[in-house]
Amino acid sequence: MKPYSVDLREKIVNAYERGGTSIRKVAVQFGVAKSYVQKLLQLQKTQGHLEPKKQGGTIKGKLDKYGSELAEMVKSHPDATLSEYCEYFGEKYNVWVCASVMCCALQKQKLTRKKRLYAVVKRKQKESKG
Repeated sequence: MKPYSVDLREKIVNAYERGGTSIRKVAVQFGVAKSYVQKLLQLQKTQGHLEPKKQGGTIKGKLDKYGSELAEMVKSHPDATLSEYCEYFGEKYNVWVCASVMCCALQKQKLTRKKRLYAVVKRKQKESKG
């Protein structure tokens, strides 16, 4: 949701500062919450402006700065499970994470964890013997 415009924010504060009305009535008049009017008044008083703060942003993952280390780990241990990767990474870099964090980090790096299909290999061995 986009922030309310500075123009609307100024109208709300001006309506209250003209006097003769309560915060509740101003809130009803402009169709906003009472707490929003209070927040605007506090913002005007403390910071002297009504500009909205920057919204959102990306949340940095715990393993985002370990891209090359993750790639090397997957390359050197292609058959490891997520739990084993977590254990290995914790012991080697002292960064302990759960399997879901490790999975997300590997997906961000576009690193796949291909497992050897031992069942397929065994089946092929049986077919060649029999």
